[in-house]
Amino acid sequence: MGRQRVTHRTTMTTDLLTDLERRGLVHQLSQPSHEGWPALADRLRRGPITAYIGFDPTAPSLHVGSLLPMMHLVRLQRAGHRPIAIVGGGTGLIGDPSFKASERAMLTVDQLAANVAGIRSQLERCLEFRGEHGALLVNNADWLGQLRLLDFLRDIGKLFSVNQMIARDSVQQRLSGREHGISFTEFSYSLLQGYDFLVLHDKFGCELQLGGSDQWGNITDGIDLIRRLRSKPAYGLTSPLVTKADGTKFGKSEKGNVWLDAKLTRPFAFHQFWLNQADGDAVRYLKYFTFVPVEEIDAIEQQSLAEPQRRHAQRRLADEVTAFVHGPAAVAAAQRAAAVLFEGGDLRALSGEELKDAFAEAPRSRLAAQVLGTPDAALVAVLVASGLEPSKGRARTAIESGAVSVNGVVEKDPARLLGVGDRLDGGFVVLRRGKKNYHVLEVG
Repeated sequence: MGRQRVTHRTTMTTDLLTDLERRGLVHQLSQPSHEGWPALADRLRRGPITAYIGFDPTAPSLHVGSLLPMMHLVRLQRAGHRPIAIVGGGTGLIGDPSFKASERAMLTVDQLAANVAGIRSQLERCLEFRGEHGALLVNNADWLGQLRLLDFLRDIGKLFSVNQMIARDSVQQRLSGREHGISFTEFSYSLLQGYDFLVLHDKFGCELQLGGSDQWGNITDGIDLIRRLRSKPAYGLTSPLVTKADGTKFGKSEKGNVWLDAKLTRPFAFHQFWLNQADGDAVRYLKYFTFVPVEEIDAIEQQSLAEPQRRHAQRRLADEVTAFVHGPAAVAAAQRAAAVLFEGGDLRALSGEELKDAFAEAPRSRLAAQVLGTPDAALVAVLVASGLEPSKGRARTAIESGAVSVNGVVEKDPARLLGVGDRLDGGFVVLRRGKKNYHVLEVG
């Protein structure tokens, strides 16, 4: 994430819950379990609340599937509340079994430490840690690592009903599987997450836990634990799991996970991921993943219906999310690169970094600098060597028909030799066959 830390905050509002509901981000909402305790809406109206969300450190970077909970924390802070982000250095050693088909591979302590450090740096860039409502970033390994087993089983474990835990859909899914059951280690995860809520309640006055709908059982365990041991109210709120309009899983591209770390998913590819969302998803994702007011999103939806070819919703979505994760400069660079790549133009208009970003995932091969200007650098031969054409005859035909470009400029001369002047900033040459088949020649 390349953006600067957020330093602004709006004045406290009492309708945070209303905004979440209008954006379709409220799936389950806890109700008071003791007569006289106010519901969450009433509690929010009384003043600032401290709330937390947990992040599972299974990788050195968060991905777009973690973007919604990150934005929940930012929305909380902008509304005048205090957010807490937990990086699960303790629970990460176990792994959350909720709706997982099989048990996760165990991480080593060193792997976990590296992942926690990476995630911590990303969260620090989107939250403000100073001031009255400054965010907190904690690691549950700090208290879970100090637990004594017998004390935990006696004081905490006795308050959980195995019957209720087994009845949960997330557990039943694993129990009914023939190949995979559920280990005692994973089964204990909900106890530890419930204990997290208790610790945060005691240390920081945390009253609210947020998460995806798959976390509902774990959240209610924490609420019940606080009620039983502290006789205090606590609240839970979940958002729907994000899916595509066709029902498939959100968050993956052809290359796999879309990461928030610019080294793992380059900003250009990140911007393109959002730009390529389906019409049926773009408006909904604008509500989920941006801070654009709902009224403005409704207007964008009408624009999109009137001019679907202009892709108004997708363009605004890509710009807003990329700016949040990587900063405004990354948006401008992605827009420049896309204009040259997809609307035609000489790639020399782009800087070396912009070119590196735009073609980070393109197939590539090496070309020795000393062969530039010689028959070994003939465009026909290079097209075959790169795999863009199967034979020299096919390559000549493609060139003569105008289907081949060098650095974004159409080339129709089959006798063309690549020369020193073809090297772009960054030291490579970009070939294209047709509209979408690119190949990068690294000249060195």
